[in-house]
Amino acid sequence: MDMISAALNASADLDRQWQEMQDKMNRITLGMAKVVKNMYGQPGGMDSISEEDRVQVLEDLTLQGIAKYIIDNNCTNIITMAGAGISTSAGIPDFRSKDTGLYNNLDKYNLPSPTSIFSIDYFKENPEPFYKVRATKLLGEYKPTPAHYFIRLLHEEGRLLRHFTQNIDTLDKLAGIPEDKTVLAHGSLEHWFCMNIDCEAKYTMKWIKREVAADKIPKCTKCQAVIRPGIVMFGENLPRRFGERAGEDLPKCDLLIILGTSLAVQPFASLVNRVPVTTPRLLINRDKPAEAEADALGMFLGIPTGSTLRYDEDDNYRDVAYFGKCDDGCMDLAQMLNLKERLEMLIKSGGKTSKVPKTCEVSAKRKPQGKK
Repeated sequence: MDMISAALNASADLDRQWQEMQDKMNRITLGMAKVVKNMYGQPGGMDSISEEDRVQVLEDLTLQGIAKYIIDNNCTNIITMAGAGISTSAGIPDFRSKDTGLYNNLDKYNLPSPTSIFSIDYFKENPEPFYKVRATKLLGEYKPTPAHYFIRLLHEEGRLLRHFTQNIDTLDKLAGIPEDKTVLAHGSLEHWFCMNIDCEAKYTMKWIKREVAADKIPKCTKCQAVIRPGIVMFGENLPRRFGERAGEDLPKCDLLIILGTSLAVQPFASLVNRVPVTTPRLLINRDKPAEAEADALGMFLGIPTGSTLRYDEDDNYRDVAYFGKCDDGCMDLAQMLNLKERLEMLIKSGGKTSKVPKTCEVSAKRKPQGKK
């Protein structure tokens, strides 16, 4: 009987321990869900937005409607989200476009996957593909595009709250968008450093260009470790500033403008779900973003990992899409905001000034009078 009692007690102990472990896992899961949802935003589907909150603040769901909304409401908390598409007209390819995208031209390197070129684990193992593929781009001299200057103009007009960008090409800075207004979600090619944590010597882009031009893999002059760019690679955390600014700025956003991104990379893409439910969202992109496959964590926690923009849905009340070149979309919007001449001056002067000569101002004012 003692043996039976002992066995029963042991079984009861195991049941209790199992239950305690399940309770602990449930608490951890709920905690994770809360933390991740705070990071990624609440699910953006219509089911998560009450009927009374679906208020259409735009007169109509068009680019003209966006322009009228900006002027009528004196928007001063516009947030822009930029991807590689705003830099393609500068000669820098994006990642996912058919035929021209970077990920579609990597076959000769026999990578485990196209994204391996930007994986920190793969870079540590074999940095050559990164430097070979990016070599011509590292050596190139690129200028900001009209889309970059449009964002600069929003700042000059006192309308830009923050500019979030995935791009690492430094064109935002060259365009004159202030650094304090910019959030480099994936870092920048402006900074380079030694991968040896006991060294971490810093190097300039100018020095890197010399090494790449000589067909070398840049290595530290002090310890011979490989030099890496100051960008966020797959497998690395985003900068703290990204989370801080997203948390403080997105609730204030009165208009979200999404430029040149497929909304496929998280957590950047999740920003679209974190603005207030009445805030209009404008997408300017060459192609319609593909519906991204939900990752396991997202499915488990009920967090959307694809695009939740509803510009082509019957129940849409705030989303507008412009499909075409980012430069064209920005130029059209600038014209509707009576800023086209200033944008053209920024482009012409290479960012030196947006001031329109008085003769141009007079002709610009007279033009509409002759239209029928």
